[in-house]
Amino acid sequence: MLFATNTWAQVTPPGSTTPATPPNAASAQEPAHQPEKARNWSLHFQQTLIDQWHNNLTTPYSGDYSLADRESAKLSFTSTLFIGRRLWKGGAIYFNPEVAGGSGLSGARGVAGFVNGETFRIGDPSPNLYLARLYLRQVFALGTATDVDLDDLNQLAGPTPQRYVAVTLGKFSTADFFDQNSYSHDPRTQFLNWSLMSAGAWDYAANTRGYTVGGVLEYVTPGFTARFASTLMPTLANGPVLDFHYGTAHAETLELTKVYRLRGRQGTIRALGFRNVAAMATYNTAVRLAQLTGQQPDVTLVRNDGHTKVGFALNAEQEIAKNLGLFSRVSYNDGKNETWAFTEIDRSASLGVVSTGDRWQRPDDRFGAAVVVNGISAEHRAYLAAGGYGFIVGDGALNYGLEKIGELYYSFGLPTYHASISPDYQLVINPAYNKDRSGPVHVVAVRLHVEF
Repeated sequence: MLFATNTWAQVTPPGSTTPATPPNAASAQEPAHQPEKARNWSLHFQQTLIDQWHNNLTTPYSGDYSLADRESAKLSFTSTLFIGRRLWKGGAIYFNPEVAGGSGLSGARGVAGFVNGETFRIGDPSPNLYLARLYLRQVFALGTATDVDLDDLNQLAGPTPQRYVAVTLGKFSTADFFDQNSYSHDPRTQFLNWSLMSAGAWDYAANTRGYTVGGVLEYVTPGFTARFASTLMPTLANGPVLDFHYGTAHAETLELTKVYRLRGRQGTIRALGFRNVAAMATYNTAVRLAQLTGQQPDVTLVRNDGHTKVGFALNAEQEIAKNLGLFSRVSYNDGKNETWAFTEIDRSASLGVVSTGDRWQRPDDRFGAAVVVNGISAEHRAYLAAGGYGFIVGDGALNYGLEKIGELYYSFGLPTYHASISPDYQLVINPAYNKDRSGPVHVVAVRLHVEF
């Protein structure tokens, strides 16, 4: 019973020298000179395999959800088919069947900023077929000016209005539309760490596999975008089944995006706020009950309808040279109630840099380096220190310290084969916020990604 975000990002295409535009957002670049012929169908495929290993650890104690001191390497994989069909003017439907299998290190537990964004916490590592996305999207033009969309993942080729209102209804990942970043959003081609692919403290609505059902409303212009979504929450924390009792379980997300130019270089800043409502437990209530009974605190014993979690995230990216860009995220949630969907992070800050290989005559290569620091609220700390478990972390005790993670990757582009091979290294200090199990943990991975 685990969660992994399998979102896709409209990342910089191989050989491109500028940051990509977020999915379904108007381009901030000059309109294309040659119009792209409109196509009624779009068909694409991706497959990603990640083999990951960490060093042996010597720790004074461990809990049920600790990162294992010793374990063999773990392999994960996903395969996705992206099918798009234009229905009428401005209307299209998208269908994504997906197969996933394998396992994350320690069952994808023991690190809040987990080290593989392609893993699921599921009991059966054998391949499973499921519906990732099925949604209808309608675009209403505001004016006659157009740009051009290229044929891409969940994107049909053809003219697209520069200014529009769009409505999307169906099953999708909330992160398909929110918290985009050209340099750090897609674990299939960029950073692997959960708290680098998305804002760590954004407990965004999703089932175990990272998807939800709901609607998104967008207002898009070349320089400014506003998005709002209302979506379903899972019935249980990190559960596979979505709760269709919308009156007592739902999530709202609002994001404002501004595109600007600094000394001729494009930059983007995004401000996101969210509010989740579900049958969450309050950490303090779980601890007080444990004190009365003399038992280990357990959030599953004190869950009640109508509890809320609120928070925000700031997300920035800036091109600083022709083939070099910076990104940063800061995020926060109140941390009073248990984590329900993403991962057990209540505060997070990240900073990173990404470069293409143009500087060393490898234009299809990418290099990325980033650091992220994660923390939790005082209530969350007290719960873990008393021996409580969430759905990702729990050592049975806690000597609190900030979880600190650094990640480096190098992606060797193989354009002839529409593929890339990426060695990846992560350093984790204080996994699951525990200085008693500080490691450090050295995580090495190799990723193979194929897309066409």
